Amino acid sequence: MQEQYVTLAAEGVHEIEINKSRFICALAPVATEAEAQEFIARIRKEHPTARHNCFAYVIGADGGVQKASDDGEPGGTAGVPMLQMLVRREMRYVVAVVTRYFGGIKLGAGGLIRAYGGVVGEALDALGTVTRRRFRLVTVTVDHQRAGKVENDLRATGRDVRDVRYAEAVTIEIGLPESELPAFRAWLADATAGTATLELGGEAYGEG
Repeated sequence: MQEQYVTLAAEGVHEIEINKSRFICALAPVATEAEAQEFIARIRKEHPTARHNCFAYVIGADGGVQKASDDGEPGGTAGVPMLQMLVRREMRYVVAVVTRYFGGIKLGAGGLIRAYGGVVGEALDALGTVTRRRFRLVTVTVDHQRAGKVENDLRATGRDVRDVRYAEAVTIEIGLPESELPAFRAWLADATAGTATLELGGEAYGEG
């Protein structure tokens, strides 16, 4: 599994104008290919009179799913440079749609490649990205007497506390980088005089 990947901070739109042609790049974080297709369909609906709605998306922490479409532009001048920009910037779980309103001046193949790739790059800079790192989900079970201090210490040291449940004992779910597990076990044993239990769960990605 990938140790980390970069994705989009939030959905948004960025526009540039080149030789009277408008290039409007809509970007969105998406979890699945189906979500990417839904976003593309939505943007197409928003721009029914545009000559082209070209798209590219990358799904999977390892970038396993990659698709691009020139949507009527000369082959390889729109979707491919868009996809190349996403891949070069190591973007994952993201979809880009560039809507072009033709301004009457032909840009040529080189001009189109620069425009479509460039507007995606500018949009990524404008909207911002986040790095998600791989975490192991860890469940700590501790008695009520020590739970408050343990939780406070976890939050004070910037740990990714995901859930706290109170029952006969208190269970605290956190996300930990795999490499920190041995040190965390030692800290927990020390902090709770060996009374806490630690259970390893699955893996997930989170900001860190």
